[in-house]
Amino acid sequence: MGSIWTIRWIRRFFRRRMKPVPIDQAHLWKQRLSIAYMLISWNAFGIVLYMMFTGRSDWAKAYGFASESDANIPRGRQWARTLNVENARVIQISGFNVTTEEDAKLKNEEFAEEKNE
Repeated sequence: MGSIWTIRWIRRFFRRRMKPVPIDQAHLWKQRLSIAYMLISWNAFGIVLYMMFTGRSDWAKAYGFASESDANIPRGRQWARTLNVENARVIQISGFNVTTEEDAKLKNEEFAEEKNE
């Protein structure tokens, strides 16, 4: 699979409807967009670090969207519930060692409740 421009009809479609952009103007806009992307991503990274250091890395719990019972469920089990997997095997790894290994089987009632929500 190649680039998007290997599909000829897409290339012809844009070439017919758009005039060519001078190289120096294209380079100028590429630089501007690169700087804007760098600033946005740097600020997003700073916000993530700030939230982690202030103890709000779990934003749902910090803003009251998750109940205490949901906060006590391990992350692997939460993802099994989110993905609606009845028989999931949750493995926790620390470094190169397997810390815990469990079969997270959702009860039929719990699974039905998750589907209905």
